[in-house]
Amino acid sequence: MGPAEHGTGPGADAPVHSQGEPGRARTRDGRELYYQRRAGPEGRPTVVFEGGLAAGRSYWAGVQTALADVAPTVVYDRSGLGRSPAAPPGASRRLHALADDLGDLLDHLGPGGPFLLVGHSWGGPLVRLAAAARPARVAGLVLVDPSDEACDLLFEPSMRRAERAGQLATVWLARLGLLGRVYRSLTAALPPDAAADLRAEGFTVAMTRARGRELEDAAGDLRALLKNPPGLAGLPVTVVSAGRTSAGMPESVRRRATVSHAYRARQSPHGRHVVLPEADHMVVTTSAAELAEEIRRLAT
Repeated sequence: MGPAEHGTGPGADAPVHSQGEPGRARTRDGRELYYQRRAGPEGRPTVVFEGGLAAGRSYWAGVQTALADVAPTVVYDRSGLGRSPAAPPGASRRLHALADDLGDLLDHLGPGGPFLLVGHSWGGPLVRLAAAARPARVAGLVLVDPSDEACDLLFEPSMRRAERAGQLATVWLARLGLLGRVYRSLTAALPPDAAADLRAEGFTVAMTRARGRELEDAAGDLRALLKNPPGLAGLPVTVVSAGRTSAGMPESVRRRATVSHAYRARQSPHGRHVVLPEADHMVVTTSAAELAEEIRRLAT
């Protein structure tokens, strides 16, 4: 990695972009993943952020900038999102394949780590898989309102219907150029440069295709985790739950999700479960400062 990819160090001028300097990491099958890196204090694990379903790097900007004095940070786009080219049509976008891509990004950043992995929603099980593949280089995990196989609701037929309806609505709104309006409050919470990137890249028809591929068999991916739970070798795990309901997360769903989060935290000898009362499912923007504080606990 050349100096231009490292961003700026402590005490230097702020990076040109709030999310840091750009770089590209190559996967084992030759694809490229676009990432941005902000430098931070030396001797701290690099915090690597993993987005939710079809969510790219930009919506982490508020959390990332809040950690500027804490640790180096990296955000990236999965294949087909943001500035990362789409994977070939026959390439799997199932959970294990996405975790392999994250592992390849970590190899590029520095194979030995240490890394603190932060995963939101669908990114939660993804970072667990990536950590289990090589736990020695992982300092800990922060799971942010994660999808979790301990939540039986995720296996119900109603969830499959909701996924199909959500995908159809997302495609329709993207084709009409209206999807960004649905997420105005999200973009408004971000630094201006990250908000501009998200408006340009996050609500496209191409994104909806990547979303559909990631949803190919979500229930099957979660069943695989039930059958073969990722072994985290006693790593510290903080699980953050939202305290408020939101679209798609009414009170009954919210309650069952939070119970599964408490269970996940209990599986770690160094587990911590935190409920952020002012956050909805989009914790990364509705409670960015509070989430950054939970990340700080594990990074310092």
